[in-house]
Amino acid sequence: MAEAEVGDDVLGDDPTVIALQERVAAIMGKEAAVFVPSGTMANQAAIRAHCEPGDEVICHKDSHIIHYETGSPAALSGVMIRPLEGEQGMFDAADVAAAVRPVSHHFPLSKLLIVENTHNRGGGAVWPLEKIERVTAEARRHGLRLHLDGARIWNACAATGLEPAAYARHFDTVSCCFSKGLGAPVGSAVAGDAKTIARVHRFRKMFGGTMRQSGILAAAALHALEHHRERLVEDHANAKRLAEGIAGVPGLKIAMPVETNMVFFDVAPEVGTAAEVCERLKAKGVLMLPNLPRRVRAVCHLDVSREGIERAIRAVAEVVRG
Repeated sequence: MAEAEVGDDVLGDDPTVIALQERVAAIMGKEAAVFVPSGTMANQAAIRAHCEPGDEVICHKDSHIIHYETGSPAALSGVMIRPLEGEQGMFDAADVAAAVRPVSHHFPLSKLLIVENTHNRGGGAVWPLEKIERVTAEARRHGLRLHLDGARIWNACAATGLEPAAYARHFDTVSCCFSKGLGAPVGSAVAGDAKTIARVHRFRKMFGGTMRQSGILAAAALHALEHHRERLVEDHANAKRLAEGIAGVPGLKIAMPVETNMVFFDVAPEVGTAAEVCERLKAKGVLMLPNLPRRVRAVCHLDVSREGIERAIRAVAEVVRG
């Protein structure tokens, strides 16, 4: 990062940012990409690029854009959300067909379908490619635009052996994150066709996401892309080991299958609330997050070793016994 060649990305001439954007576009099989500060901005700039106020976005009820982006679809784009049901953050073609509004001046216009892969609140679940093919084909049949919230697309690829472009080719835009498992300190990107990415770039500016010498950050993202994608399978193995250890502790129950780098577990009433358990773990140097009143979320990433997993399992057992 300290040695990154920089320019001024507000003017579009930072060479390291340009290199990152070209690399992301190539990986995703798209014409262009734009670097943004966060996953939230990636998703929200994409939504605004695809939609006009009064349009409707179709997505799963547990999507990141609903729960963790501070009401941005309404505040920044003026769009409605049409939430879908389904296990582990997934739905199918019939659900999409049922959600599309008839064209009428009475209704919002169904404009955009969003798929989240892997799905955060679904336990880090990976969308099967054949299901993505079905739902996107149905969406196209109804004239919808398509966005992939691929913040953790790297984990989906590590779990399946598929290349990112195999997922991305079914969507008009795809976001991806360079922090989380890849270990960069900050940053995401949106890739797509050149015309749409030009709109994303405009809304990045409008939403306050344009940075000056951001090649410093882009250098970290490039390093992460080139050196840390293959090692994500280690995080997945660590997550499975963590789940095994937690499952053996009385009063705790694994909430969802562990497919990638996330472990969700439920806490029995006699043990306390999820927030209380997390506070006790923090005192032992183990950081997890309360996800629901009695559900804890633990994420394995670049900075968590197998030894750290074993220490975390011991700490969880001690906290529960206490």
